[in-house]
Amino acid sequence: MYHHSTISINFAAEFKRTIMDFSKNKKKMVISAVIIVIALIGGYFAYNLLISQVTNKKTVYVCLDRDDTIDSLYYKVEKASEPRSITGLKWMFDWMKYGKKIKTGRYAIKPGISMFKLARNLARGTQSPVMLTIPSVRTLDKMAKTLSKQLMLDSAEIAQPIFDSVFIAKLGYTKETLPCLFIPNTYEVYWNISAEDLMKRMQKEHNNFWNDKRKAQASAIGLTPEQVTTMASIVEEETANDAEKPMIAGLYMNRYHQQMPLQADPTIKFALGDFALRRILHQHLTVKSPYNTYTNLGLPPGPIRVPSIVGINSVLNYVHHNYIYMCAKEDFSGTHNFAANLTDHAVNARKYWKALNERNIK
Repeated sequence: MYHHSTISINFAAEFKRTIMDFSKNKKKMVISAVIIVIALIGGYFAYNLLISQVTNKKTVYVCLDRDDTIDSLYYKVEKASEPRSITGLKWMFDWMKYGKKIKTGRYAIKPGISMFKLARNLARGTQSPVMLTIPSVRTLDKMAKTLSKQLMLDSAEIAQPIFDSVFIAKLGYTKETLPCLFIPNTYEVYWNISAEDLMKRMQKEHNNFWNDKRKAQASAIGLTPEQVTTMASIVEEETANDAEKPMIAGLYMNRYHQQMPLQADPTIKFALGDFALRRILHQHLTVKSPYNTYTNLGLPPGPIRVPSIVGINSVLNYVHHNYIYMCAKEDFSGTHNFAANLTDHAVNARKYWKALNERNIK
């Protein structure tokens, strides 16, 4: 009888412990389930924030320079793309500690891109190139200013290697011939390219332009590529009319081959540093300068501007004729009257000077 009672008591105690353990486990299970549900809900919202997309209908671009901070980056992204939420981007950057290592560049924000992908592109420095237009300009100062409007660099940074005689000598140029380096065209480059890399890129494009065919053309007319560019710069200062450029190039080539002074008025303007000068007088022709083609035989030491490809090709493919004189037309159309002898030229010159006097152009 005693043994039976002991068994019953033990069974009751064991049953009670089982119930208590089950109750504890049930509480743990409930707590675990709640935690999992919260985590799932949190993960769901976090996922949605990370895949949150921008609302712009077309690709927009954000440029990050050396002065940008993480806050200015957020401002630029929100202003350019109007994302539904930028929180996911902030989370990613906080996790990456991106604010301490912002990468400069021009970045595309395509329609529908998520904050996750955008964060990844910015963090990796996966930027989009710009189409850089090299202009045909009169001075390298102007070149630097024009390029600075298209790149992260300011004009002073671009000008530094341009006017560094040691650096340009390594590229094979002097300060007089450096305008030959630039071939006006549109090139794909990164917005944050360095000034020195830009110059090296221009050297590469210059070499690509002056291929064997063009070099052979230059040699056939008795000029080097640099001399062709110098001749083209004079032609382009004489007229903006592309159709007339090969005619003018032919005139100057006739003078060059006959060892006559080129007597190009644009070189006088360059020597005087006065491109606005509309009327060249006798007193201007005495300026002491290697660019004065009235007093110096042959070509000047370098281009008087950065000529266009059209200008260069007009020299390489100049029109063969017997003209050695020209004078601006009296109708101020920007074109010229040509002459093969001094008598005919004098007639053309009188008509032009009369028109200048009638308009009181000094």
